[in-house]
Amino acid sequence: MAKTCTICKRGSIMAGGYSNRVRATKFNPTGIVRKQVNLQWATLKDGSRMKVCTRCIKGKKHLEVK
Repeated sequence: MAKTCTICKRGSIMAGGYSNRVRATKFNPTGIVRKQVNLQWATLKDGSRMKVCTRCIKGKKHLEVK
């Protein structure tokens, strides 16, 4: 199963970056990291289950899926 929400199709994003203060030190920054969407198993009205992101669960969109 892909790491995307089955309702809103949200997936992973490339995020990150670092401040100028980090660049000025001897620390070797790793700039960009991949952030995954928070997927959880949710039960639908008909009793079946699917992987849904927490944003859709909070908005109760998983109860509207037919």
